[in-house]
Amino acid sequence: MKDLATLCLAVLISASLAVSQDHPSVPEKSPLLLVQEIPLPNVGGRIDHFTFDAKRKRVIGAALGNNTVEVVDTFAGRDIHSITGAAAPQGVVYVGDLDKLFVANGTDGKLRIYDGDSFKLLNTVDIGEDADNVRYDPVGKKIYVAYGGDEEGGLAVIDAVSGKRLEDAAKLDAHPESFQIATSRPVIYGNIATKAKVVVIDRTTHKVTEWPLKTGKANYPMALDEADHRVLVVTRKPAQLVVLDSESGAMVGSVPCVSDADDLYYDAGRKRIYVPGGEGFISVIQQTDPDHYRLLAKILTTVGARTGLWYEKRDRFYLAVPASSKQAAALWVYAPED
Repeated sequence: MKDLATLCLAVLISASLAVSQDHPSVPEKSPLLLVQEIPLPNVGGRIDHFTFDAKRKRVIGAALGNNTVEVVDTFAGRDIHSITGAAAPQGVVYVGDLDKLFVANGTDGKLRIYDGDSFKLLNTVDIGEDADNVRYDPVGKKIYVAYGGDEEGGLAVIDAVSGKRLEDAAKLDAHPESFQIATSRPVIYGNIATKAKVVVIDRTTHKVTEWPLKTGKANYPMALDEADHRVLVVTRKPAQLVVLDSESGAMVGSVPCVSDADDLYYDAGRKRIYVPGGEGFISVIQQTDPDHYRLLAKILTTVGARTGLWYEKRDRFYLAVPASSKQAAALWVYAPED
């Protein structure tokens, strides 16, 4: 009997060691806690990018497959309005100081501009093929919109006040996917996913500098850590975070992450990176220092949930969950845990 007890204890110790070796970086508590699920009852198909109306505490998302833009009251926890008449909406940005909503549409290549309160259509601007990601420069009061195809593209510039299209920031050799406007210097960083490179656009001279990726391709999402001079890019082939020096383009490092990612956010306060992926996880990556990164956790979500929004002022991460045979569309809300 004593021998049997000794054997059982040995098996338990061996099993514990095996688990700890298989999962060496699993934290004691999850770095993201699901705190709310907001139904999107009339939304079908793919859901693309999001923006936030801080004044009214609304998350606004492009329901690409539904040809609508959905307005969600985060305090009430419900979808309060659908803007119809869109044509595969992809990128959205709400500009609070002008109380306007800008929506890029992939099917007809137009930027639709709406009143931020009534959602009345104010203006429509021709952009070009596959109008996609949208960003706002609050200093110049300009809207930037990515557009193009496999062999040519660009970044359109629109005067946010008048709605008039200006000279493009740059002409490119393919469609730019995610792009980010630097605040510390007059440049824009952009992903050219079909060419496996990052471009740096000088907003003053319109000069384009190319940084071919040393590892990976299909680089879609991007974020900036300007304080540490880092450009954060996720590739799909293979699925990894790639960290670049924002001054030289030199590769700093890489970390495997969730596959089929379409968004990427940097939590500056916690030095964390959130990557939602269609594989069905959110990869949470911790920055140890500007030169070192490690996978902190894989947060189980659902297949197809690859876009979202990190809103630092509310300390919340919003995940778009598309409708499937198993569940209705929803907006899942996560609270970070320190």
